[in-house]
This record gives sequence, C-alpha cells and structure tokens, in this order.
Amino acid sequence: MKFSANLGFLWTEHSLPDAIRAAKAAGFDAVECHWPYAVPVGEVAAALEETGLKMLGLNTRQGNPGENGLSALPGRSKDARAAVDEALAYAAALNTPNVHVMAGFAEGPDAHAAFVDTLKYASAKAAPLGITILIEPLNSYAAPGYFLTTTDQAVAIMDEVGADNIRLMFDCYHVQLMEGDICNRLTKLMPKIGHVQFAGVPSRGEPDQGELNYSFIFDHLKSLSYAQPLGAEYKPSGPTDASLDWMASLR
Repeated sequence: MKFSANLGFLWTEHSLPDAIRAAKAAGFDAVECHWPYAVPVGEVAAALEETGLKMLGLNTRQGNPGENGLSALPGRSKDARAAVDEALAYAAALNTPNVHVMAGFAEGPDAHAAFVDTLKYASAKAAPLGITILIEPLNSYAAPGYFLTTTDQAVAIMDEVGADNIRLMFDCYHVQLMEGDICNRLTKLMPKIGHVQFAGVPSRGEPDQGELNYSFIFDHLKSLSYAQPLGAEYKPSGPTDASLDWMASLR
C-alpha cells in the first residue's frame, strides 16, 4: 500500500514545508494537510518539487472559533463561497486534486439546504480545474454537533448535488465510531469514494493500536483495486518519527 502523511497531525512542530520534507524522509508516498493558508503557496510548492511528493488534498477554512466549517451554516453563504474559492486557488497552484469542503456545526433543513447550495457552487467551480470536491462525515464523539455524520447522509447529499466531481472522504476512524462494518461499507461505497483515511480507534492514535485490523482492511482495499495513497490522519502518542513502526507491517 501507498501512504499519505496528513500534516495536520504529523510533524506539527515543523513548518509545513519542513513537514513535507520530514514525510519524504520517513518514506511516505504523498502528503495532505488541513489549512495551509498561512504559508505562502510558493514555499509549499517548492518543498513538493524538492521532495517529489504530491499534495493530495486540503480543507476549506474552519471559519470562526467553534464553527468547524462554513458550508452548512445558514446565512453564511458568502463566507462559505469565499472559503471554497480560496481553497480551490491554493489547490490549483499546487496541482492538488482534492478539496475537502467542511460543513460546520449546524443542524436542520436550513443547514442541509445551505450545504447543498455550497457544494453545487464548489463542484461547478472545481470542475474546470480538474479538482474533486470531498465531503467527510465526522463522528459525534469527537465533533458533537457537526452537520455531516454518516456515510448514508453523505451519499444522499452527493446524489442531490448531482455533480460528477463530488466524492466521499471515507475516514475509517470516523466511520467505525458511527457505523462500523468497515469492509462492507468500503465495498458498497467504493464508486463514491474519493479518498480513504485511517487512524487507531477509538483513540485516533497510531493505526496498529485499537479495535480495527488495518492489515485486513488494507488487503480488502487491494481486492477492490483501490490503489491511491491512504491518508494517515492520526494523532501520534509522541514524536511523529517514533510513531511510524506501523508503516513497515501495514505497507
């Protein structure tokens, strides 16, 4: 298997360009991040070119403290669209293929309508750039009140948006906590999946700890012909370099 280092959690003591270099030195095949906007895009591009790594994805901004995304917030359409435009411009400059549009803390039919409207806007703006829009259900233990919580809800929204370039971010950590049945869900949802992430459950620590057998899950992904780098989005229990023993056994 190929692995992508999520630099939102790994090597956070480094600048983003130096974290990219650390991921290369550790043997990762790609990188991804959360919110890179404080770093000039040219510095990130230079680190990617130097290492030969690809930036697979990044997120739209979280918004104000306590919002965790803007796209499903009623009355915030202008801000949500601005966040989409910013993320697409940054991604396009790096040749990054995926942008995760964050929903935010919201509920109810108005939130649903706002999210669908933002996603229609985002997918239309992303299409000419060759960028895929991702949406990700978050578990209600780690992110109580987040609008998008299950894969069924995500698929229904994707079908309502009706765009060819919107896909599911399948994070095994979140899906296990909310729904379980990981391998059957991967089989069923594979035509809808744009990216797969993983972490130990329930701690969100190293993936060789906890209740999920990632060796089995990764073999299942191989059987489904999934060949893209898998996103290591876990919170290391200590220094990142000391947390990577799982790479040899799971690769």
